[in-house]
Amino acid sequence: MPNTTLRLFRAAALLEAGSWGALLVGMFFKHVVVHNEIGVKIAGPVHGALFILYVLSVLLVREQLRWNARTTLLGLVASVPPFATAIFERWVLRPERAAAEKEQVTVG
Repeated sequence: MPNTTLRLFRAAALLEAGSWGALLVGMFFKHVVVHNEIGVKIAGPVHGALFILYVLSVLLVREQLRWNARTTLLGLVASVPPFATAIFERWVLRPERAAAEKEQVTVG
């Protein structure tokens, strides 16, 4: 499914996970190493913007991929814990899972 919406979802999921890492590193430096807020001041807003982009991309791609309410909710909840968006993206786009969902839609 190489289209713009799906590419946006994949990129947003991976970038949001990466921004979590940057924010955690910034918090480590702020509270442990140098007691300077610059890392958090930079990574915080970037992470916030990517969080919003990820949530919007989930809402955009759910119809296209025919997600049920449970899958959509899991995608939205994945935006909260660190790195969960990357894990969700890998899980939800596995070829065998996509084929099974497609089969359920045609049968059900």
